Amino acid sequence: MTDQTFKAFVFDLDGTLVDTASELLAAYRKLCCELGGQEKPFDDARKLISYGSGRLVTEATGVEEGDPRWEVYRAQYLDWYEAELGTSAIPYDGLLDVVKRLDEADRRWGVVTNKFRRFADPLMTAMKFQPPAGSLVTPCDVTKAKPHPEPILLAATQLQVAPEEMVYVGDHIRDIQAGNAAGCFTIAVKYGYIEDHDDPDQWGADLCVDTPQDLCQWIRKQL
Repeated sequence: MTDQTFKAFVFDLDGTLVDTASELLAAYRKLCCELGGQEKPFDDARKLISYGSGRLVTEATGVEEGDPRWEVYRAQYLDWYEAELGTSAIPYDGLLDVVKRLDEADRRWGVVTNKFRRFADPLMTAMKFQPPAGSLVTPCDVTKAKPHPEPILLAATQLQVAPEEMVYVGDHIRDIQAGNAAGCFTIAVKYGYIEDHDDPDQWGADLCVDTPQDLCQWIRKQL
């Protein structure tokens, strides 16, 4: 436990708050089979989720950004993914209860994601967090996305807390960079969509946790 009293807890979305891999990889399977010509190992693709749709398009089809087909394939992938939203994604173990406990302890919570609002809104609606997030910041709401601190600072404003009174949790180095630059207490989770060569212990977070259960236990101790 820290000596700081935190008034708000804010999470990255994919790989931190919600396990969305099943839906993303269902769309990826279509991308591989219908546009790439063959199936590919999904375990490898899972580690690339944090890099966004463009990286998955290249991985599945071999088509690089700049090729006229790349944006067409990316748009198709996003349409396929949109159709999957809310069908199999689930909050990580314990986080539904933690959100409830935050509310009971008069703490606020939110989400800052690099996922576009087109996908973030319906996904969060489907997840049934109670109460709903007091802030949902997407790249559509800011001029610069993570790792720039602007999205984190906007969430602090919307939650009516100072950044130093806020915890930000993520599964990618850009999450930690953004949270640190904003002045938050940062937590790196090791259970998210992390490539084999990545080492969350080296990202500069104030705390690293191995599992969703570890994260939930730490948050409960702050209450």
